Amino acid sequence: MGQNSFKDSFVMRKIHEEISQSHPVRKHLYRKFEKLQGVPLVSLVTSFVNPAMISISDAQMLESVLRECDLSNGLALLIHSPGGDLLAAERIINVCRSQSGTGEYIAVVPSMAKSAASLICLGASKILMSRTSELGPVDPQLIKWENGMPKVFSVPTLVSSYDHLFSEAVKTNGRIEPFLQQLANYDEREIAELRHICELMEEIAVRTLETGMLSKIDKDEITKKIQMFLRPERSKSHERPIRIDDATECGLCIEAMDFNSELWNIVYELGIRLDYFVSRNDVLKCIESSEISWYTSIQTDEE
Repeated sequence: MGQNSFKDSFVMRKIHEEISQSHPVRKHLYRKFEKLQGVPLVSLVTSFVNPAMISISDAQMLESVLRECDLSNGLALLIHSPGGDLLAAERIINVCRSQSGTGEYIAVVPSMAKSAASLICLGASKILMSRTSELGPVDPQLIKWENGMPKVFSVPTLVSSYDHLFSEAVKTNGRIEPFLQQLANYDEREIAELRHICELMEEIAVRTLETGMLSKIDKDEITKKIQMFLRPERSKSHERPIRIDDATECGLCIEAMDFNSELWNIVYELGIRLDYFVSRNDVLKCIESSEISWYTSIQTDEE
């Protein structure tokens, strides 16, 4: 291959990398972050465009990526995700803590870490957020199909509505039939299972904080402080953002990234590039460090 042909090939490859926002154009941002913060940065991103939930397999892949990093001084985990499985989030917390040389990790939120992704943030020693970063309630959601259309319900809301109807039916002095008709829409076995899921969610959240950033506070006080994360009646909606002031009010260890800081410029650019890569290339999930990038797309899996 002639010199001009080689240069043309190199230029075309660089152009393709920029258009697709592939891993090579992001590497320098990971290295900048590590130089600034003293710990390696690993990203966990799942798509909002083609909603992809955090799963147990993500914990396994994340562990594989972490094992290739020097984590003697700890690590930072950048999270951008709509959420996923509670047990997967719990496992990811354990993986990050276990692999970290300090037993701790920093959570970095460039944009949105919702639901189970918020739970992963609660497992960190501190959370880096800007004024535009969003966490969210961690109450589990249940999809029910009604008239061929999916409807999403908060699990705690379903349980509390059942309990309210049952209580009203027991204490009524009038006709009980209207209550029985409404209670017939519930499966008592399902309610029992959903009740266990609610208890599990709260247990994971509280224990995670009790063994992490809120270790100096007892579990009852932690439960009171994080009601905004646990109870839909506090947040009013599972989609409602919990911003930096709300998270700080809950007692979480939050470090604000100033919009004019070098740190925010790095995190913001990396977040934008990752979101573009995932949303514009039919990618469902991406887990990567400065040296390794793993992603799964709608059509194929790539490493």
